[in-house]
Formats: sequence, C-alpha cells, structure tokens
Amino acid sequence: MIVCVLLPRFTLAVAAGGREVLASGPVALAPESGREQLIGEVSAAAEAYGLRAGLRLGEALGRCPTLRLVAPDPAGVADAWDAHVRALEDIGAAVEVGPPGIAWFGAGGLKTLHGGTLDGVLEATRRALRGHAPAPLVPARIGAAPSRFAAYAAAGRSRARRTEVAPLSAAALAAYMAPLSVSLLLSRPEVAMLPDALERFGIATLGGLAKLPRAALADRFGPPGPLARDLAQGKDTPLVPRTATERLEERLDLPESASGVQLQRGMELLIDRLLARRERRGRALRAVVLSARLIEGGTWRAHVTFREPLADPRRMRLVLGQKLIELPSPTDALRLRAEGFGPPAGDQRSLLAEPAAIRRARLREAVRQARSVAGPDAALRIIPVDPESRVPERRLTLAPWDP
Repeated sequence: MIVCVLLPRFTLAVAAGGREVLASGPVALAPESGREQLIGEVSAAAEAYGLRAGLRLGEALGRCPTLRLVAPDPAGVADAWDAHVRALEDIGAAVEVGPPGIAWFGAGGLKTLHGGTLDGVLEATRRALRGHAPAPLVPARIGAAPSRFAAYAAAGRSRARRTEVAPLSAAALAAYMAPLSVSLLLSRPEVAMLPDALERFGIATLGGLAKLPRAALADRFGPPGPLARDLAQGKDTPLVPRTATERLEERLDLPESASGVQLQRGMELLIDRLLARRERRGRALRAVVLSARLIEGGTWRAHVTFREPLADPRRMRLVLGQKLIELPSPTDALRLRAEGFGPPAGDQRSLLAEPAAIRRARLREAVRQARSVAGPDAALRIIPVDPESRVPERRLTLAPWDP
C-alpha cells in the first residue's frame, strides 16, 4: 500500500502566519511580483465566494470585495514542508515529494517497524507530523491505496481524524475511483490539461473517463489520454523516493536593505562560506537554492541546477548573479542552501588559468563536440578586417575555426 500525506491549503497556512489571519475572513495569496496578476492559494472562506488559485486578481476582487491578500512566502513554505518530509523520513519512510503539501511513501516495509499492520504505520505517521514537524494550521489528511494517484484521491476524501483506505483489489479500486471528479487529474502535470476538455464533452467523473476506449483517447489527446484512463482505473507508475541528504546552508542578515553591488557582494560571501563548510567533504554542488527575505514583505526563492557539478566560486557567481536580477525588491536577508551534491570537486580551474597546451586540447575537444551536434559551422572565429571602418559590418568577419 502507498500512503499519501496531504496538507490542504498548506501554502496559505504558512504564508498567512497564523490562525487569526485565516479566521479574519476570505484570504488569498497575493500575486508574486513580476508575474501575471493571478492569485495563489485561497482559504475556505474565500472558496465560498467561488475563488480558486490561478484566478485573476481583478475578477477575484469583483467576486469578493472583502478579500484580504497576504504576501506569498515561497521560502517559508519550502522550509516548513521540508520539516514535515524529514519527520516522515525519521520513521523510516522513503518519501516521494510532490508540490508543497503532497508526499507519498510505501507502507509495506514499515509494517514490521510499527506493529506489523497498516494502522500502526498510519498512527506513526500522525505522531511524526504532530511531534517533530511544526504543527500545521490545518491537520494533515492521510490516505492509503495500492497506487500513487489513488492514494492522493483517498487523502482528499479523508478527514483530520479519519484515515481513508481504498480497496486493494483492482476491480474494487476502479469502482472506488469511479464517482470521483475528473478535476483530480489537475494534480498531475502530465494530464492537467484534460479536465476542462473532458467536462466540455460531458465527462465529469473518473468512471466516465475509464469507460472511454483507449484508442479514442490517444487519438484525441495523445499520450496524456491513455495515461489519464489508467489513473482513473487506479493504475500508476512506481514511486520515486527522494535521496535523503544532510542540510547544508548559509544565511546572511544585512544591516539595512540592500540591492545592486551590495547585494552581489553578500551573495559572493555566502558562496565562499558554503564552499568552506567542512560538511561538504570536498563534494561539488549539483543544485542550490537561493532565497531572500524582502523588505516589502514576503520572500523570494530560486532553485538553480548547474549544468555540471561545481565547486568553483567564480563560475557559481556567474550563474547566481543572473538570478539576483530577478529580485522584485530590496532585501534584508539572503540564504544559500545546497540542494544536491555531485562527485568530489577535483581541479576546477578556469580555462584561461590552464597551460597553453592543455587549453588548446580542451578547445579542440569543445569544437569537436559542438560540430558533431550542430554541424561544421558551429565553431567560428572572429577576424578583424577593417577595425577603423565607420561601417560596423566591415570591422570584423567570421570564419571557420581550425584548431
């Protein structure tokens, strides 16, 4: 059996800052700076007015003039959800992590650790979420089923103190899924575009979707069609648990709001501190998360995956410096966290620091790889023809580069 942990409106609960805000009336996450004016997660009171995540701000205010907007907190959401996932890993679970608020793990191997029954595993899950992770404003919903998507559907039907367990046999599971809405497919990016089209055709339940011929769905929707039919019947791919790693991060509190060159210097200091940590053990960094606390309220977060594992501070500054440009406002705190590790760093000197012979050999190999992918004109060199010309096109020309 696969267990799904679901925290409804998790993003809003963390960003809003407490029960008093949720109890004050209709609440929604404000649109993120620099993006399209679409609201984020909404509270239960806002749902009563017909509001939902992704609605345009003008339309949301038109439906609910008393709507209260709170600043989005993506960094706080990520930290709080990571604490919940680590709490699940503490009971021995191999967790596959979805969007913040959704996680799955297999219960089969945990039964011997927690009483030998599924009920023991579910009780241990609740204790872990209550005891080790920060207490959620909305209690976690837990569902169990033979597949990932069916477990998510079961978690949506559960209550705070009642776990929903779906049937184990294939026929009973298909009957269990039949009356559920096709809107559940929105949780899977691969088939998220199907619910609107299916509802226009009059197909509102997963049972109606499961009755459609596989060939017809493939002809109309392509690969997402048969996949959605399998999900409606309770079939899904195996779990892909994340690899548990140690937490390695550095934080810098700025004495006053910073931007521009000052902020760039702060980021360089964070990179140097992170690479100097003993816990890194000489490993390169495969991915990092750069986050900031904004002066005007809320937070900003960017996930960066390097093209190859890095331990060279200069190359990391070039990549992360481009992300700082996306900051919507000045900040008073910066944080850099290692998200994934690569092999031991070894020698990562820049190309110009190499001896001439090694530099030419590396250039020849780079040209060979570029030409094998993009053709013989992939590597060109710049030749000055008439540098003093008043016509820009006459000053330089391109010619094939011959190593």
